[in-house]
Amino acid sequence: MLRKPTPQPTDPGSIEKMKGTYILLLSFMSLAVSIQCYGGRGYDPLREFIKVQRTIKRSANDRTGDEVSNEYSPVYVETQKGLKDIDRIISLPGQPEVSFSQYSGYVTVDPNAGRALFYYFTESQDSSTKPLVLWLNGGPGCSSLGAGAMTELGPFRVNPDGTTLWHNKNAWNNVANVIFLESPAGVGFSYSNNTSDYITGDKQTAADAYTFLVNWLERFLEYKTRDFYITGESYAGHYVPQLAALILQNNKITNQTTINLKGIAIGNAYIDDEDQSKGVNDYLWTHALISDEIHEGIVQNCNFSLGAPLSEVCEDYIEQAHEAHGNIFPYDIYAPLCSTTSNTPPISGFDPCSDNYVYAYLNTPEVQKALHANITGISGPWNGCSNYVGSNWQDSPLTVLPTMKELMASGIRFWIYSGDTDSVVPVTTTRYSMPKLGTPVKTPWYPWYTQGEVGGYVVEYQNITFVTIRGAGHFVPSYQPERALTLFSSFLEGKLPPSDR
Repeated sequence: MLRKPTPQPTDPGSIEKMKGTYILLLSFMSLAVSIQCYGGRGYDPLREFIKVQRTIKRSANDRTGDEVSNEYSPVYVETQKGLKDIDRIISLPGQPEVSFSQYSGYVTVDPNAGRALFYYFTESQDSSTKPLVLWLNGGPGCSSLGAGAMTELGPFRVNPDGTTLWHNKNAWNNVANVIFLESPAGVGFSYSNNTSDYITGDKQTAADAYTFLVNWLERFLEYKTRDFYITGESYAGHYVPQLAALILQNNKITNQTTINLKGIAIGNAYIDDEDQSKGVNDYLWTHALISDEIHEGIVQNCNFSLGAPLSEVCEDYIEQAHEAHGNIFPYDIYAPLCSTTSNTPPISGFDPCSDNYVYAYLNTPEVQKALHANITGISGPWNGCSNYVGSNWQDSPLTVLPTMKELMASGIRFWIYSGDTDSVVPVTTTRYSMPKLGTPVKTPWYPWYTQGEVGGYVVEYQNITFVTIRGAGHFVPSYQPERALTLFSSFLEGKLPPSDR
């Protein structure tokens, strides 16, 4: 077991020199919107990633990626004594008064490269009785702090002033202790002293997340034997199963650290390229976003089999489909766009400019100091998604269904859920994947309820459960926070969502 001193993330003197530059950059925030992840509607990491994937020629041998090794390589573990107290957040600037504890800081995962991952941890009010949950946003290359914690399921949302917070009454730390991890290095405040680490992929991301957990549990010893769950969304359809498989494998072959993994849940999960492509086309057509002619052109000219090259005619029809639905937010097709000229509250209750408020808040020096975060961005201030990391992704299997089958056989709880107004990783993609898992239906499809209304629909298969959330886009807790909390609570309790009103 390796034990070495933790490298300092960035020289404190250089941080002070950089602050002036970053504050100046913040004055041009309207220009920065174009490189934000979702709020700016500019750089779109997942759709760009999918586009690149279509151009890669694959052989049958790399359709699913390498299996998890049966040999255990000891991970870096450093002494964590005293670091928990250092990581405690006294109070975030502009936050309302709350009665739970918060922590944030860095965990070194590779001391030689100087690679460290940033986390934000929110305990539940009665933390000793609640399970531990890890949340991962996707991208690849997007921040779980800026998205998951600040716009979805975290305890706070940012006000339009970009300096104050309001309490999210449907936060998931009502029922669990939640870690938000910015992963991999190069995303958000996570960093490496070796910039080549920012050219990464699925395998390294899973390995670093595992090393993070082993060290984090040494820092927070009271959680070391706690029931543990992994959750996430989007490209976390890769992150979550791969990390879970690595944990289960390492639990078998080492007596060093056993992580008490009980289950995983993934929302609007990107899991299989073939089903992704077919499912998007069918969703766009059935929701009147593309014409009959474009839909039929894709059906007749596109072979979406795993690894099959796409013809020029097929690519042309796909581009037509992207252009046909016009200027809408594809991650929630009925949501309004962020506009500086409109003060009308959105129908969903979710402010479409929320990412802009988060950008301003997390780039405030006082906030970064309270979070114990260094300014370590690749090309400037903190950003919701890293264009560099996402566009330099090295390894990504065409399907994670084999890994999912292994996890189902392990006996851990496994839920997949889908907001039904997302057109990027729509509910159809997951529905096409479910039969490929080859597992029988245990509880037939039925509507589930919350607040006296249909919250969505659920079908329980043997060893896996599929749930939809009515009226939710890609970021389910953003658009339907009450329904998302009901779903999450049911998952933790091991009960199907309620069938009564």
